[in-house]
Amino acid sequence: MVTVYPDSIGEIERANVAESASISTGIAARYATAAFELAREAGSLDVLENDTNTLSAALHDSADLAALISSPLYSREQQGAAIEAVASAAGISTMLTNTLSLMARNRRLFVLPHLLAELRARIAVEKGEVTADVRSAVALTKAQSDKLAKALAASVGKEIKLNATVDENLIGGLVVKVGSKMIDTSIRSKLNALQNVMKEVG
Repeated sequence: MVTVYPDSIGEIERANVAESASISTGIAARYATAAFELAREAGSLDVLENDTNTLSAALHDSADLAALISSPLYSREQQGAAIEAVASAAGISTMLTNTLSLMARNRRLFVLPHLLAELRARIAVEKGEVTADVRSAVALTKAQSDKLAKALAASVGKEIKLNATVDENLIGGLVVKVGSKMIDTSIRSKLNALQNVMKEVG
């Protein structure tokens, strides 16, 4: 008989989540590479960048779209028809629409968020930019975004493109990730650090 303790269960769950994310990233990378190379050969990376930004915004704003790409209740045909309709309404290029259709036929639409992240990263490298993923408790104003981008650019020595999202769990402050470097100024982080210290004292 094997006894599984709560901490062990948590570790197993975290391992499963990490493994799932790794698989999704790997799948997305293959589609992203194909789409990126096609766009580069056609001289249409600007179009691909616009498509990526448009789809990212749609995915962030539409719960229905998020459900569509992840729900097993939709058939391949239903997912394909729906994503093509979304792409058409959003003015997505034929090239990327074809990629999305292929993903639907192969039951791979669930990696769409990873695909968009992969495309942003490849485009940024091609343009000599560095993408900074920024999470904040409230949406940053343009002035705040510009100031942060300028400060980060001075730090890394390259042009910075912000990928900003709102995370209400932070309570306040920012979490900024540039490459493998994490900068955490959030109140949540400080509270967690304080709790850890209190546990050690207790």
